[in-house]
Amino acid sequence: MAHIIVVGNEKGGSGKSTTCMHVGTALARMGHRVGALDLDLRQRSFGRYVENRRAWLAKNNVSLPSPDYRELPEVDPATLQPGENPFDHRLSAAIGELDPVSDFIVIDCPGSHTRLSQVAHSLADTLITPLNDSFVDFDLLARIDPDTNKVKGPSIYSEMVWNARQLRAQAGLKPIDWIVLRNRLGAQQMHNKKKVGAALEDLSKRIGFRVAPGFTERVIFRELFPRGLTLLDLRDTGVDQLNLSNIAARQEVRDLIAELRLPGVSVNF
Repeated sequence: MAHIIVVGNEKGGSGKSTTCMHVGTALARMGHRVGALDLDLRQRSFGRYVENRRAWLAKNNVSLPSPDYRELPEVDPATLQPGENPFDHRLSAAIGELDPVSDFIVIDCPGSHTRLSQVAHSLADTLITPLNDSFVDFDLLARIDPDTNKVKGPSIYSEMVWNARQLRAQAGLKPIDWIVLRNRLGAQQMHNKKKVGAALEDLSKRIGFRVAPGFTERVIFRELFPRGLTLLDLRDTGVDQLNLSNIAARQEVRDLIAELRLPGVSVNF
């Protein structure tokens, strides 16, 4: 069975689609078969990223390893069983198509609480939660005492992950490996950065996730999206010499893939 990687939280702008594209492309470049789904049916940032890639490659007559992106199939209401949710049916059908031809399936979830997101989290073997490095985003995971900065308890998203874990346990499936990704880390050791890090470490022990460094804020990520490219593609698209920022960003991708500890994956790019 394909190993399912879900990238999700309930807040937009945290870098979910960038994470999906770089993880999916990295695995494809390493020779793995990678399926891809975007469950944000309105914005489709991950889907548009892959479509931009297909268009750029076709226009420039270039072939690069890419995730096998699929749309959720439509469903005829007449074919549903009594009480069956149409979104459950569409997601199940999409995974059923990708599973036989994929080693990994990367799923991007919307930045909101939806039925599709709930179901996807219960299917996750690996869950990646990108988080901007601030207490504004941290509030998604837990409530903080404003005077002591101590964690008071889990918040809405953590509760959804807990419910997904319970469903998997009831079904006899292995536990979710949950990684919280600290995105947009500042270059300096700022006081707020230290406090967020301490709070994350405290919370990780209480509700069971691993903390990993994600992607630093860089202009290159925004520049690559219209062409559907990733940092790993630059040398194959005519960029002979990477600048120091690009080299550092590639190392961040390499470190992330290593930190995910995916089955059968050794970092070799």
